[in-house]
Amino acid sequence: MKKPLFALLGVIVLLAVSSCQDNRHAKNYNDKTLADDGGLYFIKGGLEGGLAEIKASQLAKTNSTNPKVIGFADMMINDHTKAGAELKNIEAAKMVDSHDTLSTEHQQKIAALKAETGGAFDKAYIEMMIADHEKAIELFNEGANNTSNLIQNFSRKTLPIIQMHLDSAKAIYAGLK
Repeated sequence: MKKPLFALLGVIVLLAVSSCQDNRHAKNYNDKTLADDGGLYFIKGGLEGGLAEIKASQLAKTNSTNPKVIGFADMMINDHTKAGAELKNIEAAKMVDSHDTLSTEHQQKIAALKAETGGAFDKAYIEMMIADHEKAIELFNEGANNTSNLIQNFSRKTLPIIQMHLDSAKAIYAGLK
């Protein structure tokens, strides 16, 4: 009678110990993304770049007195908010897990923007927008050749808008003194 009882207790203890273990193995096994490396890079880069441009543009709306810069900032916020929502849908469809955070580089750029005022702010903001949109065009050109139709279609649809943003930023920059 004692042997079956000890065996049963042993099984219960083993089950209790195994249930207390970390379930990382199961979680990692089930958290498979449907995007290839290029797709992951595109989604994460697109979301982070858009977020940085929105934050910088929000600063421009409060720190600039130049109507062209403020109008451009409004356009950035509206267009990047729409594109970000679409990209979030692609992120969910592709089961990609990203975080709404800025890279150290973008955090430093925004911190530097906060320190500027007047014409120096406008110039620094527009320079940031030019640089970011040039990088975005490279990213979206790569996305246009991704294996995923979702990413390809989004990239191809969004590229002309990014190019228009870049052209607008360059035109504003040319008019700054």
